[in-house]
Amino acid sequence: MDIASLLGIVIGVVMVLFGIISSGGVAALGNFVDVPSVIITIGGSLAATLGCNKLPVFISGLTGITVSIKEPAGNAAETISTIIRLSNVSRKEGLLALEEASSDIEDAFLKKGIMLVVDGTDPELVRGIMETDLSSMEGRHKTIISFWEKWGEMGPAWGMIGTLVGLVNMLQNLEDSSTIGPNMAVALLTTLYGSLIANWLTGPTAAKLGVDNSIEVMLKEMAVEGLLSIQAGENPRVIEEKLKSFLSPAQREAIAAEEGGGGGGE
Repeated sequence: MDIASLLGIVIGVVMVLFGIISSGGVAALGNFVDVPSVIITIGGSLAATLGCNKLPVFISGLTGITVSIKEPAGNAAETISTIIRLSNVSRKEGLLALEEASSDIEDAFLKKGIMLVVDGTDPELVRGIMETDLSSMEGRHKTIISFWEKWGEMGPAWGMIGTLVGLVNMLQNLEDSSTIGPNMAVALLTTLYGSLIANWLTGPTAAKLGVDNSIEVMLKEMAVEGLLSIQAGENPRVIEEKLKSFLSPAQREAIAAEEGGGGGGE
């Protein structure tokens, strides 16, 4: 689980509650709960987002929040280590030995690439197939990210619609001054809910999904370059340095520290 995402959600709630309670006491919490405002803002924004997407995309988009609080599968050090291990196997026993050496690999993308290499597929065709697969994956991810971005746009918009509804009700009853304050409070609550949707939930979720997508794309690009290097018969040490070029200096130092400063091959 990604503790940063979870902490962001929890701390956001705590900050809002602290602001309300510190200025009005616990009893003030009731002032910020209004069912019609919730229905207009959350229900309306979700309805508008549904109208912008196909139903399967809408359902997948909602479940995307569970992905945002999970750690991305795999990491750079693990990917490099796997590629170097396969490179050493190929160097000693030949490309055909990669099939057996990959039996414990769970990454379907990497395993697919290994099978293409083992089958003697032309390197350019291997790259083309893997990059098409990668592009399709990124497209699916961006569709889910777009869902959260669209909901983030619709939240404040529907909050404003709720505010206008509240203002109309208030103006219709100006002769009764006792209703002006409560009606105005309800009108403003929808704007508050819309802002919370955009800045506490959808915005951070979309951004985090974007970060996870970038990490996964980088790892798969590393896998493609590694497999093509193995197919070309490059030295494992050269492959390791090539793959590390994808990383920032800090990440390279971290991997070197984990390895004790040792190399990855013969």
